Amino acid sequence: MSKRALITGVTGQDGSYLAEHLIGLGYEVWGLSRGQANPRKDRIAQLIPGLRFVDGDLMDQGSLVSAVDAVQPDEVYNLGAISFVPMSWQQAELVTEVNGTGVLRVLEAIRLVSGLNKPSAGGDTSGQIRFYQASSSEMFGKVVEAPQSESTSFHPRSPYGVAKAYGHYITLNYRESYGMYGVSGILFNHESPRRGAEFVTRKISLAVAQIKLGLQDRLSLGNLDAVRDWGFAGDYVRAMHLMLQQDSPGDYVVGTGRMHSVRDAARIAFECVGLDWEEHVVVDPGLVRPAEVETLCADSSNARQELGWEPEVDFAELMRMMVESDLNQAQLVRDYGAMLSGARW
Repeated sequence: MSKRALITGVTGQDGSYLAEHLIGLGYEVWGLSRGQANPRKDRIAQLIPGLRFVDGDLMDQGSLVSAVDAVQPDEVYNLGAISFVPMSWQQAELVTEVNGTGVLRVLEAIRLVSGLNKPSAGGDTSGQIRFYQASSSEMFGKVVEAPQSESTSFHPRSPYGVAKAYGHYITLNYRESYGMYGVSGILFNHESPRRGAEFVTRKISLAVAQIKLGLQDRLSLGNLDAVRDWGFAGDYVRAMHLMLQQDSPGDYVVGTGRMHSVRDAARIAFECVGLDWEEHVVVDPGLVRPAEVETLCADSSNARQELGWEPEVDFAELMRMMVESDLNQAQLVRDYGAMLSGARW
């Protein structure tokens, strides 16, 4: 009998890649969907044949209990979140409710459906619903050491990071309080052609495509010196799944261990289309965060050794992948527009 997985945030970048990966492994995969009006639901259903949906909302405890009870999953992956960090200063309460308290609600739904009231004798987690929480490198914030590992202390520098830290610790608390099989993946930045347009790597790749086609001339960016450990989302979802296949639950840092600046990302992206980034990029001080996280770099030694996980796509290849995808899409839109304008009715 195939395993069942329930994914919150299934319409997002990570959720879509994870659903594809699990279906490829023979899983029956369900995605949590907030009502029928989600415009992404139809797109993701077309992208991933075989994906099923169940209604639920991270802001509504009762709906989560109903969803877990209906699906009866073997594994729950909580990827649902408001993931654009700058937005967390503008809507701090909402981000806290979804990214922080939302984790608690999912854990409670699992606990209630499973009937967990206290740890099992001997710490036996066999037969339990296994839970994955999407933690974030933004929890490290003002880093105290580099690179960052599972033992590095947290100093989040945004409401987003603070909310993620709560989600991380409440998962640990349920593991210790109820013996729940709950793990957190402390994932460093991971991108793809499915990344939202508001994120800096996708903002760059989209602009490069438009500039190459002569549809725009300038790209405005904030702090060009901000450094991140960027990887490919498709690689990182493999680590999520591997974490839930271990005999005992544990938390893992996942990243490439290599740092690149926003400047590097812009340079590589423009080079992909034969352009000089310095001729097109302008710095906009209004795009700089109120409290910047300057340097994030993963020490994913435990994930590599214990999970057998390795990233397969390097940063330059990732940026090329994103630029080529956005360039192809922009060309299709341009050509379609030209066809319509030249059509006779």
